[in-house]
Amino acid sequence: MVSHEEGERFHQDIQLMERNELFKYNRKKVHKTNPSVADLVVFPEITTIFLSTETQLARLLEDLGLEQYYRKKISLRKILEIDEKTLIDEPGNQKSDLPWYFLRKLLMVNVIARNVTYTSVCHSCSDNTSGNAKLFFENLFNSPNADDKVNPLDIITALFLCSDGFLQQEMALKMSMCQFSVLLLLPNCDTNQCTLMLWAMRDIVKKYRPQSLSESKGFIEDRIVLSELPMISFVRLGECSLSKSEILNKLLSNSQQYHDTFVHRNMECGDSPRRISNGLTEITWYLPGGNTNIDIFSQPVAVANLHGDIASFQTQYSFLCQTSAAVFVFFDHLGSESEFSLLTKCTSKHNSTDAFKKLVLMLGLTKNNIIIKTKQKNDVDFVKSLRQTLRDIVENSKMKMTIEQMADIAHELGILVDEDSPECQTAKKNADAITAEIQDIHKYKEDQLPQQGEIWKELTCLEKEEFRLQHIGSRNIKDYKSELQKRKKELRKKQNSYDMSTVMTFFINAISRPGTERFYFLKWMRMNLDNVSRVKVSELQEKYKEKCKNSENKEEIKEIDRQISNSSLGTEHFFCEMGQIYEASLSLPQTDPSRQQLQHLPKLCAELLLDGFPLELVDGDASNIPLRWVSDVLSQLSDLVSPNRKILVVTVIGVQGTGKSTLLNTMFGVQFAVSSGRCTRGAFMLLIKINEDMKKVLNCDFMLIIDTEGLKSPELAQLDNSYEHDNELATLVVGLSDVTIVNVAMENSTEMKDILQIVVHAFLRMKEVGKKPKCVFVHQNVSDVSAHEKNSRDRKLLLEQLNEMTQAAAKMEKKEENKSFTDVMEYNPDTGNWYIPGLWNGNPPMAPVSIGYSEAVYELKKHIIQLLRNCESSANDISEFKEWVTSLWTAVKHENFIFSFRNSLVADAYMRLCTEFNKWEWEFKKEMYTWVTTAETRISNFGTFAVKSESSGMREFLKCLKGEASTVLSTWEIKLLENLTQYFKQTEPHVYLVEGYKEELNSAKSLRHEMERSVFNLLMMAAEIRQGMKEIDKIKENYKKEIEKVVHVLIDKFRKKIVQMSDEELDKEFHKMWSETLKKRSFSEQKIIDVFTSTFHCLRINLSHRGSHACELLNKNNLQDCGKEPFKYTPEGFYN
Repeated sequence: MVSHEEGERFHQDIQLMERNELFKYNRKKVHKTNPSVADLVVFPEITTIFLSTETQLARLLEDLGLEQYYRKKISLRKILEIDEKTLIDEPGNQKSDLPWYFLRKLLMVNVIARNVTYTSVCHSCSDNTSGNAKLFFENLFNSPNADDKVNPLDIITALFLCSDGFLQQEMALKMSMCQFSVLLLLPNCDTNQCTLMLWAMRDIVKKYRPQSLSESKGFIEDRIVLSELPMISFVRLGECSLSKSEILNKLLSNSQQYHDTFVHRNMECGDSPRRISNGLTEITWYLPGGNTNIDIFSQPVAVANLHGDIASFQTQYSFLCQTSAAVFVFFDHLGSESEFSLLTKCTSKHNSTDAFKKLVLMLGLTKNNIIIKTKQKNDVDFVKSLRQTLRDIVENSKMKMTIEQMADIAHELGILVDEDSPECQTAKKNADAITAEIQDIHKYKEDQLPQQGEIWKELTCLEKEEFRLQHIGSRNIKDYKSELQKRKKELRKKQNSYDMSTVMTFFINAISRPGTERFYFLKWMRMNLDNVSRVKVSELQEKYKEKCKNSENKEEIKEIDRQISNSSLGTEHFFCEMGQIYEASLSLPQTDPSRQQLQHLPKLCAELLLDGFPLELVDGDASNIPLRWVSDVLSQLSDLVSPNRKILVVTVIGVQGTGKSTLLNTMFGVQFAVSSGRCTRGAFMLLIKINEDMKKVLNCDFMLIIDTEGLKSPELAQLDNSYEHDNELATLVVGLSDVTIVNVAMENSTEMKDILQIVVHAFLRMKEVGKKPKCVFVHQNVSDVSAHEKNSRDRKLLLEQLNEMTQAAAKMEKKEENKSFTDVMEYNPDTGNWYIPGLWNGNPPMAPVSIGYSEAVYELKKHIIQLLRNCESSANDISEFKEWVTSLWTAVKHENFIFSFRNSLVADAYMRLCTEFNKWEWEFKKEMYTWVTTAETRISNFGTFAVKSESSGMREFLKCLKGEASTVLSTWEIKLLENLTQYFKQTEPHVYLVEGYKEELNSAKSLRHEMERSVFNLLMMAAEIRQGMKEIDKIKENYKKEIEKVVHVLIDKFRKKIVQMSDEELDKEFHKMWSETLKKRSFSEQKIIDVFTSTFHCLRINLSHRGSHACELLNKNNLQDCGKEPFKYTPEGFYN
């Protein structure tokens, strides 16, 4: 396929094919003479070019200040460091600033990253020529010095040559998000070779919707290197007046939204001569969205673009020919240097048309192989015809290939593949050994990761119950806690009974490997697990969609929800298993070999945390922190970085799917997992190093970023109807942070305010929260430039709402000195609200990230760093942070009331309702108590003044009393329900918030059945007592007669004795007789009542709403030890 500027020059396609034939001939020729060379062809003239370019490479790297990184590569960790340039949004005034400017912009996904110009010092002198008219006119027509500009492709090529594999991968991912073309073949002028950038593209995941799925609204999501797509390549032969890259940009862009996917000569610095990037081959993808009016192509297609003349880069060209469905060649005319004698004869303008016709016949070309760009045809028409040709190729081509499959062709041609390094291949082998056998994810987790399943969840419940004592009932607290401890030990023993699975042995061995091998391993693991989870979740989502069509399938829908939750499998599950193995080993004796063999695990995790890998802080599946594991990891981290290293904590919270992880990834360039169809829960922390120049400014050494997942998750709403998980998680992470980013999308702002209210309420109740976190609200998807001004009323309303709920919470907690939200959290309505546009500039999947989004996030980042700079309290060191995590989580576990509510206003309204209901309940009980007292008197008098005293008469009388009791109970039940109905009709503030609890109170808190059982039991007991008293009287009479008889016998015995007995002898004989008589009778002992347990039970119920500190004090102190000190009265103590 060819494109052209002048109609009479038809030769481009012929020359391309002829040169390809020559190239194949040369390859065969070289292969015959030297089989060891394989398919590598070296042309003398090309060698000369490379020798010249090698000097250019060294010079360019020196100009860009990258010469030291050519051997010792730039790492991702270094780029993520926060330095003084973080706050500077300028490219600098020298060439050496350009690469770092590009990287900073790219990692923040800013589409202007390729606008790499700098302000030369010489330019500042230009104003001095204004007085010299002659010099002014000379400069007016002179072009700027080319040496002052650097082609963006040269900077990109240089950075890829100087970066390690992980930074390359991150750069490729961010370039793809910006809809920049990504490097396919990276030329290295130093070695005269190019490299297939397979690893660099591994992390790119794309979603698209082909036309075949448009009706069902389905989509395809896959790693781009594994997607089997047709590839169309575009190359240049000789000189070409058209900008091939610019034509491609027009080809891939809609008329309404042009985007520079490829760098071209009409871009900023794009006209600067390329010094090292000739031979660079880039690739991009056109992915349809399922809309026929918008999609340019109905099917996905890859587009490759080779920079430079194919005559000089025939290896790259041959690679494209063998991997592409079609190759388009751009050129203006054929020169006399042509290798083909036929074309050499046709260089004359007069016979070019005749020669072309002859070659068309020889090569069997048709009109479909030729596209002509004449002077009369403008770019729009040319692109239109080019686009139609591509459509035909894409729809009819059977030549499809994944980039992963292209590696085999690259090897044949002598092209290097970036994945061929020994570390990468060993890591891949280890990761594949772990993930290759995964068929059923749920079963795999049960078999290979047994420690974190039901055992870990049961341990979590026991741990929380140990603090909250929600199910203690009337049992003795010491005995109950002893039972819980015993059960925990049994579960730990059960964990230790498991042998470490083969998978976990492989995993621990792999992350114990030195150097970069373990980093490659973790990357491979994450990508492999994401691939597996994505397939499984995609299948379940299809089932879910089908079941949702029938509203009767509620139970089946719930089951699919559970399966989706269980289908989540990531590296965090392996680290969680590792943590549980370690914690279980701590229950073994210190000398046990199994325990000693696992003592190195916390250090492994600490090293990974230091290298920038996220560590799970809160296990979302179990809603718990493995405290000992996390504490020991942080202790090891403190040892690794030396003591007293300070950290500041930044946390983001928000409803699921609002872009929290994307916000942090954009802001700090980090790599928190974003949604790939998996349902992730919990909180993850990641460490960012502060550069030396910023340590004095921020007064800290590291910034700890905490990302939360799963708040208000719709998938998990079916699994857990309470708000406990979200509220616990939010309270913990906000309490740990110095700055909290509250991420609010406009459609779920109410849910986020609910969570924040619970956080504030929990802060009021928890004594451990001794600092005021700074609060920043980020409103997503707001692009209006006047948003800040227009939303001033909304900000005021938001603050009023936050103040209202703070006052309600403070009133409930008897801490009414907290009158506003700012008394609990530091918040400025004017500077604490940020409005950020939507992430995409246009319609995905072809939309780039919005520059407005990137710039707004960058300004937010500067604001947060400024907030951290102004922190009044000094930063904690790592050991202090560890203790803070422990104490705060302990306080959260003690809390057993407020977390179960949606927000503080609901809790307040519920408390008001309960207060009223308790009044009605007391009246009900008092009335029934009076009635029962009267009934008991009637029972006790039964038979006293009447002849009927038989048991049958008592049964009839008791039946009559039960009927009377039922009548009274029914009367009061109706009265109670009427009171409840009237309560919900009143205009009391926030009554409507507890409508959801109305049914609960109508049934569970209705006292009818409870009181009926109680009254009937009391009547039965009174009747039994009445009957029992008669029995007791009989027994007393019988005992009296029996004792009298024995006494008479004893008296007769003494009388018959001749010798008179003394008083002492008489007493002795009497006591002997008395003891023998009593031994013949059995008496039941009265049961001992545990007063302390009963008192504790009552106190626990009464103090349940008073906060975690009250519950903690109650659990900590033994009631038997209380009250031994003299009572001292103080007015303060009385009123408080």
